[in-house]
Amino acid sequence: MEFAEVVKARHSYRGFLPKPVDEKTLKDIFELASWAPSNCNVQPWHVHVLSGEALERMREKMKAAALEGGEGNPDFPWKGKFSGDYKERQICSALGLWEYQGVTRQDKEKRAWSWMRNFEFFDAPHVAFVFLTDEFPELVRLAGDVGMFTQTLMLAMEDKGIGSCPQTSISCFPDMVREELGVAENFKLLMGISFGYVDEADGANGFRSDRDPLEKTTTFHSV
Repeated sequence: MEFAEVVKARHSYRGFLPKPVDEKTLKDIFELASWAPSNCNVQPWHVHVLSGEALERMREKMKAAALEGGEGNPDFPWKGKFSGDYKERQICSALGLWEYQGVTRQDKEKRAWSWMRNFEFFDAPHVAFVFLTDEFPELVRLAGDVGMFTQTLMLAMEDKGIGSCPQTSISCFPDMVREELGVAENFKLLMGISFGYVDEADGANGFRSDRDPLEKTTTFHSV
């Protein structure tokens, strides 16, 4: 696809086929993503990709942890709440997704099911956990670098016909993930990305969030 087509085609898919992506394609995609920019070329991202039995173990542990309740102990906890335009976009996105999932705002049981789908990785055959080290003082700046990497990664996936869903929800249990993967404590879990071939029959994949008009988010200065 042309670049603009790839950018506009990429969105968060929430239903995947069990068919795995072959090893060569996986390595090609992640190698291409490594060319993403970063501050002083420090390349602060550390990625663990799970497939097969390793993925299934993580899926079961993640579901069990989520079912126990609570918000976990994320390395980067939420502080405060969205307000104004940000809150409106959040609500519109949630309601839009629920509509395609057959969930109503009043149905607490179905809403809980929708939330639990995150911890099932939407049945994806692969999940990538993205860490950054805490040895640098400017973690916020480094998180921006990781954001550029993950966007590049998801665009590379889209170009290969592979869907993805970036998820901060599955960073709620970092200690469990570190223990399972043998990752040192100084690596902080920023996010996960579920990915694979898209299940076109899953209604959730029909949902596309919209974007505000350019003039609402961007100001051009010439004088």
